[in-house]
Amino acid sequence: MKTLAQNIKTKEFKSIYLLYGEEAFLKKSYKNQLRQAIVGDDTMNYHYFEGKGIDLKEIISLADTMPFFGEQRLIVIEDSGLFKSGGTENLVEYLPQMPKTTCMVFVESELDKRNRLYKKVKDLGYAAEMTRQNGKQLAAWAGGILAKEGKKITAHTMELFLSKTGDDMENIRMELEKLISYTWGRDIITEQDVEEICTVRVTNKIFDMVSAIVSSRTKEALDLYEDLLTLKEPPMRILFLIARQFNQILQVKELMDQKTEKGVIASKLKLQPFVVGKIMPQAKSFTREQILSYVNLCVETEEAVKTGRLNERLAVEFLIVKQY
Repeated sequence: MKTLAQNIKTKEFKSIYLLYGEEAFLKKSYKNQLRQAIVGDDTMNYHYFEGKGIDLKEIISLADTMPFFGEQRLIVIEDSGLFKSGGTENLVEYLPQMPKTTCMVFVESELDKRNRLYKKVKDLGYAAEMTRQNGKQLAAWAGGILAKEGKKITAHTMELFLSKTGDDMENIRMELEKLISYTWGRDIITEQDVEEICTVRVTNKIFDMVSAIVSSRTKEALDLYEDLLTLKEPPMRILFLIARQFNQILQVKELMDQKTEKGVIASKLKLQPFVVGKIMPQAKSFTREQILSYVNLCVETEEAVKTGRLNERLAVEFLIVKQY
């Protein structure tokens, strides 16, 4: 990402950029920064395409067109799926001869690094992976935003804040705005401020639900499930998050059994240290066999939905109460 920042600062751009990965906030931020730096408010030379089924012939035709009363033409293509599918041969062949007056920016969530288009873009331009930031990076970023607003926060309060927001930068930004407004007229942000104003993320509810499931607190788990459904979370996403949580507990337990320290566990599993800190007590409370049985139950539940034996909502309920 340093290359991106440097290109934007110096206004010396590559002909092609690929922004990919799971951190949506960073992708959006750099996409907007590139647009502003390359074409500014010029709408005549800016073209945006989104979704699958994009007409590549139209893209190539636009790329070949000289800018209209401007220095550059910018084409942004988002969530096209072109980096996971075939049928891009014409575009792959075209890119090396694209005019220097055109800049093409791809923004994708997923891709296959064996894909020909990916290899060509990486060869001709710059591919930047936008990954989830670690706890230290997030704390520094959030602290910088607060400092600009004249706010101060201790390391412990920041850890509490991040434990509630999770590592999604867009959510962190929104929660920071709430905190800044809530503490108007004060320069110190306290733990009480965080407790009173910050919304608990879906992943935190999943964590609580898993704790309730493994502790046989069935009513509590079902209530949390209903809360998530009220928040419009799809049952299959809830199932995925439950399965992921059990897998993380299993991985943490195995590393703990090897006497691995929390920081090393966080690094190996690519988790935030505060997340590992919350998982470790769960991992201690259950045997490997118990956790593995829940992992297998999640797989069986997903299979029951896919084969039509259960509908999505009931499948998760049955997993919670362990009725099959």
